[in-house]
Amino acid sequence: MTAEPAVRVAPLLLLASHGSRDPVAQRAVLRLVEAATRELAAVRAETPVVGGFVDVQQPDVPQCLAEAEPGRDTVIVPLLISAGYHVRFDLANAVAAAAPRRVTVTAALGPDTRITEIVARRLTECGLADGDRLILAAAGSSDQNAVADCHAAGAQLSALLNRAVTVAFITAAQPRLPEAVQAARSEFPGARVVVASYLLAPGTFAAMAGRAGADIVSSALLVDGEEPPAALVEVLLDRYSNAAG
Repeated sequence: MTAEPAVRVAPLLLLASHGSRDPVAQRAVLRLVEAATRELAAVRAETPVVGGFVDVQQPDVPQCLAEAEPGRDTVIVPLLISAGYHVRFDLANAVAAAAPRRVTVTAALGPDTRITEIVARRLTECGLADGDRLILAAAGSSDQNAVADCHAAGAQLSALLNRAVTVAFITAAQPRLPEAVQAARSEFPGARVVVASYLLAPGTFAAMAGRAGADIVSSALLVDGEEPPAALVEVLLDRYSNAAG
């Protein structure tokens, strides 16, 4: 008799966000997880989806892995815009501790042209005009790979809008956003300074961007009370599908 081929079980999708104490940020990320769960159920109904956190909130990623179905592979998609410390160290350490369970960590959500297009749409919504000086504001990281990712996103936005874009950081990297805003005012007196938020959700970093002195600050990718952008859900599900096969 010919043996029946083994049925491949779809890996668990673990969506790992940073975590926040801000209830607005918590709601926004939860809606993203819910939207991804609905979309994935339509094409891979057998795939379990879990939301976890690398900091601040519970359950953390190690707990999610410990509680996952024994023997099922796991794909972790970081709900992070760039691959900084949390991806390269926190998630890597969680994966190492989960052995012998097979766990794959995908790339971060950005840079990706679909995310850049969302940033551009947020700028249109807040009234970006010709003559405005534009700064892309990222959270910032001590990891130079993450910094490079943010500069790549800035180049994407510049090409998409056909205008100059300065990349600045809210913390951990240079130039800092308040200094970039002041430099734009000094170099282009009378021009409005517009900050494009390269942030996943509202919260602490978004509030800091709002206090940096710009005339206008666009919304983060996720907006409280709104459905997550379909393109953002598409990006994270692509990350999962490419890793899951």
